Amino acid sequence: MSTPIGIRHLQAFQEVAASGSFTRAAEHLHLTQSALTATVKQLESWCGLTLFDRTTRRVLLSAEGERFLPVAERLCSDFDTALNDLRARAMLQQGQVSVAGSPSVVTRLLPGALAAFRRQHPAIHVHIQDDSAGSLEQRVLNNEVDFAIAGNHSQQPELEYQPLLRDRYGLVVPAAHRCAALPHTDWQSVDGGELLLLSRDTGIRAQLERFVGAGSIDLPLEQASMEATNPAGLAALIDAGLGVSVLPALAADTRSFAGLSFIPLQNPRLEREICLISRRGRALSPAAATLLATVQAYLHRVKLPAWVEPVALGGATETSPAS
Repeated sequence: MSTPIGIRHLQAFQEVAASGSFTRAAEHLHLTQSALTATVKQLESWCGLTLFDRTTRRVLLSAEGERFLPVAERLCSDFDTALNDLRARAMLQQGQVSVAGSPSVVTRLLPGALAAFRRQHPAIHVHIQDDSAGSLEQRVLNNEVDFAIAGNHSQQPELEYQPLLRDRYGLVVPAAHRCAALPHTDWQSVDGGELLLLSRDTGIRAQLERFVGAGSIDLPLEQASMEATNPAGLAALIDAGLGVSVLPALAADTRSFAGLSFIPLQNPRLEREICLISRRGRALSPAAATLLATVQAYLHRVKLPAWVEPVALGGATETSPAS
């Protein structure tokens, strides 16, 4: 079986051609002359051509060797460039990270964390996407993004969900609403006739339906008069006086909800977990891992909105209703 030809054969050929001497080439490559000679002979044997004309005074390229030299130089250069690129990525000198998040995460939390990351790693390109929870999970499954930060929509077995934040559910009402000044209210006070909801493809709606299905709350979802596909649209409906909604605190803290009132709901107290969503068994790139660490550190030092708190690493992955 012939010896496999690799980059070391090309490097040996290129160095002998540049030095015009096996002795000097061996010194440059930190090889014995016999090892270098054997490497070049393996290359010549594999291609069936003589690449050097040897004389007692100098080693010269043959005609075939002269034709092959530019190819060998290009391949060696590409190889060195590829390795240097890998080292640069490992050292966070360059690279790209793709991250996805729910609208409230992208608008309320990520900007501050990304500013901190950019100060430390200005050459890393970060691509941000916001979408509904179900679509975010699919993007992670399809390897379109390195990781996502959102609610646990469907507990996909191929995904890992690491809790990062926990926020409490509350009633969102116009400033002039009868409940606007209350410090808290009960779930039983939610009037189904004025209820506005997010659509079923959102993580918030999916969790509310799970709460109802489990008997944790008796929320008349079927009586909702309108649905919106995103929180900004829902905020506009509430602001227009068309009804009220039930949302987690972080979702109700974005600019779209400025001027509206958030009243924490109790009896029972229910919370949502915002998770790091990643592909099970897939390691993050150095750049993505560093961005994630920056996000986690930011969430533990920044002043979060009322009723939102960080989750200690290793926390439970599902929030239980509490009275």
